[in-house]
Amino acid sequence: MRIFPNTESCLRLVRALAVETNENWMEANRYINMDDLREHKKLALRQAA
Repeated sequence: MRIFPNTESCLRLVRALAVETNENWMEANRYINMDDLREHKKLALRQAA
């Protein structure tokens, strides 16, 4: 008994899982926290005034 009827169906599943994993990773991991950047900008503007 085989799980996948052919190679193409296995590849479709693997690709779909890879795309979903990548999307979840991108949503969960941010390189720059924009809130911290905004606060830093506000502080810099206050100090410059």
